[in-house]
Amino acid sequence: MKAYSISEVAQALNLTAYTLRYYDKEGLMPFVERAPSGTRIFKESDIEALKIVECLKSTGMPIKEIKNFIDWCSEGDSTLQQRYDMFMERKATVEAQMEELKKTMELIEHKCSYYKTALNAGTESIHKKSFKDDSEPE
Repeated sequence: MKAYSISEVAQALNLTAYTLRYYDKEGLMPFVERAPSGTRIFKESDIEALKIVECLKSTGMPIKEIKNFIDWCSEGDSTLQQRYDMFMERKATVEAQMEELKKTMELIEHKCSYYKTALNAGTESIHKKSFKDDSEPE
């Protein structure tokens, strides 16, 4: 079994050692063993658990809720329902975020098209509508 230092884990996860120490302080790494000197000793499974922490964090989940998840994992099968419910809630949150991002992308794409047309015409006035009624005599 290979052991990893905090700097190796930080590099592997594209985090800082400071971030990992913060996670430890917040109780997000109760599974990490320590050498007699107090140095953290990470295993491959610890890195995988931290990937889940990073995934949850990237969805906007607060550290306190991530801590609840970590605690539930250590409690075992009796918390399967809570963990499932938490992931279903996260899924709904991410789906809503994706819908908002889709709307944002549509607006951005529209503006890109708008400005490309204006650039090609050499003027933004290409988008101005004529309000002249063609049925009126001149």
